Amino acid sequence: MSDGENREAGGAVSESSAVARENAPRHVAIIMDGNGRWAAQRKLPRLEGHRRGVEALRRTVRNAIDLGIAYLTVYSFSSENWSRPVDEVSGLMFLLKRFIRNDLAELHANNVRIRVIGAREGLPGDIAPLLAEAEDVTRANTGLVLVIAFNYGGRQEIVAAARALAQDVAAGRLDANAIDADAFAARLYTADMPDPDLVIRTSGELRISNFLPWQSAYAEFVFTPTLWPDFDRAALEAALDEFARRERRFGGVDAVHHVKKTAS
Repeated sequence: MSDGENREAGGAVSESSAVARENAPRHVAIIMDGNGRWAAQRKLPRLEGHRRGVEALRRTVRNAIDLGIAYLTVYSFSSENWSRPVDEVSGLMFLLKRFIRNDLAELHANNVRIRVIGAREGLPGDIAPLLAEAEDVTRANTGLVLVIAFNYGGRQEIVAAARALAQDVAAGRLDANAIDADAFAARLYTADMPDPDLVIRTSGELRISNFLPWQSAYAEFVFTPTLWPDFDRAALEAALDEFARRERRFGGVDAVHHVKKTAS
């Protein structure tokens, strides 16, 4: 970690950050979007944009640790991304493997636990064993949980959970009348994790792209025009500050509105 990165990760806390910390989200999920556009704006190959995106991920993990975030989930590769050009997919796989091999020791030393969500079946080459190794090495760590959504698709996850419930009912292990939201959530990849409080999408796009549709039902969303390779401490603090200003009602009413209505 360079001196500049150390200053970014551990420097003076801004007023915005101080506010955000008082109402900090426990779980932040990020749709890391804009690598290709970042590269195109600079007339660089798309893979260079993805490489700079990996650098942004490193910064964000360090900043999440410093800001006391408990869970950070990043959308690294969707189940639909396999349809991209072969050379781009190959480059992304190379960057993933290099990130794990080069950064695993530092993540482990910083007490980060790595979790991977997504389908493991049919992954090419040594990808699946490498993901499993990262999880195994960091399994006992108690700091930031870094959740990597790889070969992940929200609809596919929901279908798989429904299939698992159907199989349990068919086998007599579960009464159909006992199926509720908790039973369904227990079959998801994120069964033992809290739902995201805050979902951030970079690059200005206003959609979730099949990312955690069940889990983010009551999440707060922040959409920033910042392209992912440019996402830094200030951008993260701005999102946390926006989250801190919001009142989460989870389908209910806010206390002030309820008091006014009761008094009228």
